[in-house]
Amino acid sequence: MVKFSKQFEGQLVPEWKEAFVDYWQLKKDLKRIHLLNPENTSVNKQPKQESCFSFSSLRKFSLLGHQQREHKVIQVHRKLASSASKGDMYETELLEQFADTDAAKEFFILLDLQLNKVNQFYKAKEVEFLERGDSLKKQMQILVELKTLLQDERAKRSSAQDSKEDVSISGTISCDEESTTDKAEQEKGQDNPTDESDKSDVQYEDCSKPDELSKSISSKRVDGKFRSLSTRVINCQGKNLRIHIPLTNPTRTFSAITYLLWDDLVNQSSKKYGVEGSRLHINKTKLHHAEKMIRGAFIELYRGLGYLQTYRNLNLLAFVKILKKFDKVTNQQVLPIYLRVVESSYFNSSDKVLKLADEVEEIFVKHFAEDDRRKAMKYLKPTQRKESHSVTFFIGLFSGCFLALLIGYVIMAHVTGTYRPKSKTNIYMETVYPVLSMFSLLFLHFFLYGCNIFMWRKTRINYSFIFELSPTRELKYRDVFLICTTSMTVVVGVLFVHLLLIAKGYNAQIQAIPGLLLLVFLLVLVCPLNIIYKSSRYRFLCVIRNIILSPLYKVVMLDFFMADQLCSQVPMLRNLEYVACYYISGSYKTQDYGLCMRNKNYRDLAYAVSFLPYYWRAMQCARRWFDEGHTSHLVNLGKYVSAMLAAGAKVAYEKERSSGWLCLLVVISSAATVYQLYWDFVKDWGLLQPHSKNPWLRDELMLRRKFIYYFSMGLNLVLRLAWLQTVFHYNFGNVDYRVTGLLLAALEVVRRGHWNFYRLENEHLNNAGKFRAVKTIPLPFHEVDDQD
Repeated sequence: MVKFSKQFEGQLVPEWKEAFVDYWQLKKDLKRIHLLNPENTSVNKQPKQESCFSFSSLRKFSLLGHQQREHKVIQVHRKLASSASKGDMYETELLEQFADTDAAKEFFILLDLQLNKVNQFYKAKEVEFLERGDSLKKQMQILVELKTLLQDERAKRSSAQDSKEDVSISGTISCDEESTTDKAEQEKGQDNPTDESDKSDVQYEDCSKPDELSKSISSKRVDGKFRSLSTRVINCQGKNLRIHIPLTNPTRTFSAITYLLWDDLVNQSSKKYGVEGSRLHINKTKLHHAEKMIRGAFIELYRGLGYLQTYRNLNLLAFVKILKKFDKVTNQQVLPIYLRVVESSYFNSSDKVLKLADEVEEIFVKHFAEDDRRKAMKYLKPTQRKESHSVTFFIGLFSGCFLALLIGYVIMAHVTGTYRPKSKTNIYMETVYPVLSMFSLLFLHFFLYGCNIFMWRKTRINYSFIFELSPTRELKYRDVFLICTTSMTVVVGVLFVHLLLIAKGYNAQIQAIPGLLLLVFLLVLVCPLNIIYKSSRYRFLCVIRNIILSPLYKVVMLDFFMADQLCSQVPMLRNLEYVACYYISGSYKTQDYGLCMRNKNYRDLAYAVSFLPYYWRAMQCARRWFDEGHTSHLVNLGKYVSAMLAAGAKVAYEKERSSGWLCLLVVISSAATVYQLYWDFVKDWGLLQPHSKNPWLRDELMLRRKFIYYFSMGLNLVLRLAWLQTVFHYNFGNVDYRVTGLLLAALEVVRRGHWNFYRLENEHLNNAGKFRAVKTIPLPFHEVDDQD
């Protein structure tokens, strides 16, 4: 049986960890009482048994407490709250003497403190969720009214004429800059946006009823950043409203800029020619965006309510379990008395959260699932995929096949002399090695990601929430290992056949095989059929798109995490560029293996490829600074600029091997390495804390053995210095320089996989990226006061 403490730790909400019952401290106090009680010698002789405590057994204890007349050992006093925010307070009085009365008093003082803490936290969260629920209900009413008006307008037009144009609700815009600008100024001081991403968002305010509109445009500088407000105050069912559309992709960004420029043009023409107004439209697309935002907000609210119910259930079980242990240690009957108090306390007796959850379910089923409850529950309560034993079987099968093929490939290459530096057949290195190197680095990285997932799950790091992964579609570590073993078996198998054909004399006819292998993998990646983890493949493509267009997309955790991975895959990108040039230029037909290297454009593009990952990451830092305004993002941007300078010095040194360029390379690379090490240890890992209770580590650690952190810092330092090989050019016997380069590139991939675990550990513990257990989704409709 799994101990309750393990179950408790594994199911609690990480961000609310401090608000849960301190079960471990209560167990320590009980252990001290147990050691000081001489009557527990018989208990010590009995083997410890951990039972799985369920709600059925909880009811049994509750009924026992109500039915039997127990001899009162304690009395719990309830003090009425002085304010509504604090709630009632509980204090326990001992009516009998215990073996160690002082220890028992300390135990109940701590127990009362935990009960009061749980009640206060639960009440505060309940108020927060109830307010969000009321706000969402109002948003839903406004959306329904606007959709009804749009449908009525569509019905009128369809009856009047058969038009295929997009139906919209139109109205006249009357210019009233002075009054609406004053409103915008008032709202700036009154509104308290919950999502920081709204700071850079252009706000669209549209209208649903004609002849009741007013508009103003104000452009201001906020914290050194350009902030545009397009305030269209509208009247819907007697309420002045605004519609906010966040700029989350390039399309909305460009359309927002165009929209603002068009509004400025309309304003100028209105002032110049005395035009009283123009036309404004709310079409189906804008309502669809608003509906999507409200649906996401309902899902997040329901998830938060589920977290709060889990919080209540786990804390109730923790109280029962610790009281049961206390009765066992002291041979007293405290459980029925104190449990009755816990059951009647606010966090267990309040049913507002349950009622709100039922209301959210009804609204979601009615408006977002077409009265199909099963369909609604797929969004509100997604079930995780069950892990199959067949996946484990195929992992073992393909692992064995991969090892057998790899050993056969190495033996065949040694017999044919393919990888001997001075061999005539060494030309094979120019064609197949880049493909093999590219796949090796890629799937080594992917394999390390599977190891990261395994360790994150083992240490209960909530990586799924941090990356915003869908619980029904996310890849488990077994899935990742299956993809790696299967892919590398295919790659090595095809290259083994290719090498065998070359050994038999087929040379010119089979040079396209490595390129066809790469093409097959690319076609599988973009395959539209629902096979081979389609959702994960498409999510990966979306992330790559966001990285390439990083300044135009709002940056989320998964985007910049993946961009960091690309910074460690520069050799893989260089090999990909060479393979593309080799086959696109037709060199595989003429067997002119040096064509690409002699081309100046190729060499220039190779340098650009080396800079691109750092450039993308720097642009993400710039976008995050623009959205959030924190100067730490600019400091992080400087780290990637230093990496680009070091790469540029390396390129210049390779062109002209002079002592001056060598000194410049050493100075810039050393400064960049110190910069990167500081950011790794202090910012990304949260280590090197001089005043921590753990020497030079964080206060909270997920791994119990502290020496692992010191070893990891030393390993990261050594792997960060791998660039020294490019300066001193170490030779490992007769090993080809390409193989040495592959080894160093693999070490960098290992360093990145090692970095990944500690980066997410710090995110999980310290919320470095400001990720929350319950996300706040920006709402589209905002009510404006009537006062000017």
